[in-house]
Amino acid sequence: MGEFITRVVAIDPAAPDRTTIAEAASIIRAGQLVAFPTETVYGLGADGLNPIALRRIYTVKGRPPDNPLILHLASRDQLPLVAADVPAIAQRLVQAFWPGPLTLILPKTSCVPDLATAGLTTVAVRMPAHPVALALINAAKTPLAAPSANRSGLPSPTTAQHAFDDLRRRIPLILDAGPTRIGLESTVLDVTCIPPIILRPGGIAREAIEAVVGDLQEVMNMAQRQRSPGTRYRHYSPRARVWLVEDAQAETLQATVAKALQHSKRVGCLLHRLEPHHLPPLVEVIHISGSMADYAQGLFAALRGLDGLGLDVIVVEGVQEQGLGVAVMDRLRRAASPPSPSPGFTE
Repeated sequence: MGEFITRVVAIDPAAPDRTTIAEAASIIRAGQLVAFPTETVYGLGADGLNPIALRRIYTVKGRPPDNPLILHLASRDQLPLVAADVPAIAQRLVQAFWPGPLTLILPKTSCVPDLATAGLTTVAVRMPAHPVALALINAAKTPLAAPSANRSGLPSPTTAQHAFDDLRRRIPLILDAGPTRIGLESTVLDVTCIPPIILRPGGIAREAIEAVVGDLQEVMNMAQRQRSPGTRYRHYSPRARVWLVEDAQAETLQATVAKALQHSKRVGCLLHRLEPHHLPPLVEVIHISGSMADYAQGLFAALRGLDGLGLDVIVVEGVQEQGLGVAVMDRLRRAASPPSPSPGFTE
């Protein structure tokens, strides 16, 4: 893997500069990688139909090769290029939620490389709701494979600075359109089965999907789960250990912080509903108040901010599992999980 001088170029999120987009698209068409914003997180974009470019994604991120990628489209008309069948229920979901943070699992076409799907017969596909992303896909004239623009396992990037921190000297260009709007990855929905099933909660809540297509499946098997990116290995984790307090009462949080202080030199805390005055003054605190959407948008940035202080432990207040809270708790549980066994993949 060669080294690059990584350039970060500011771009208007509402009216992307055509010259900048054209330069980024030429890099994509040459088989290289560009980090760019979506409404969810920053993505690491490559030509989704070019196996050499797809291999670069895995190498640059240090991503296990059995973790499939999402292909990003700029138009519903591009679906037949990558999906061999789009059932009626998928068409209803596309009509309701695209562009937006909903990824559909569909049977793949023969032109989709195995590297994009981790060898599966299905493909993950979505249409992002961000003018920069759509302009780049259109200019590149190809679906873009775009996992989060970070080193594998770390919290996802919601700013260009996060992408630069993780990928400097590994990619040539990062398009900076400011912080992402949602801050959590897309919801992944498998529509190859009836009723469909959510494989990864994300930016669209279950309730919104069920309002369109009715009840979803409750149970998934391992084979189904592995059709989705981000479900096989530890994800979203800062370098500090994450202790998740699911029972978000002041007394439980205080006891957990006290225990962490007994075993660690530096402890931080991420709060939402509870107030910082419950904690000792030596504890570094980030408090994200407001709605669950506010918490979701700021979650990864807060974890990165606390991690940048060189903490040993980050104690995180859990949230109610309703609406976006389901996706937030999914990310927090994964961040607090033990490290995954290595699949044997190296750079």
